Amino acid sequence: MSAQSIHPHAEPDRVPRNAEGIAASIEGERRMEFYRELLAAAPEDAEGVLRRWWCEAMLDTDPACGRVSEAALNGTLPTKSVAAAIARRQAAGLPVE
Repeated sequence: MSAQSIHPHAEPDRVPRNAEGIAASIEGERRMEFYRELLAAAPEDAEGVLRRWWCEAMLDTDPACGRVSEAALNGTLPTKSVAAAIARRQAAGLPVE
């Protein structure tokens, strides 16, 4: 008998969840901004700084980012109405408020 996750992770994060991984994924002036913000943060705020910049780095390294941006600028990005999004959440038993 083996223990396997019910929800397997398809792939590891593109950006390691640490300062070194984040810094390696952002470039130039933004990297320096990240370091300045992290070094100026109080210990209780450092986790929030790392989390925010990790999200930024994940967006920066998203391979689909260019296609999505291009589709948005061209007006070809698929969209849905708020009513459709609410109906989908209700059907899944998720809150809508």
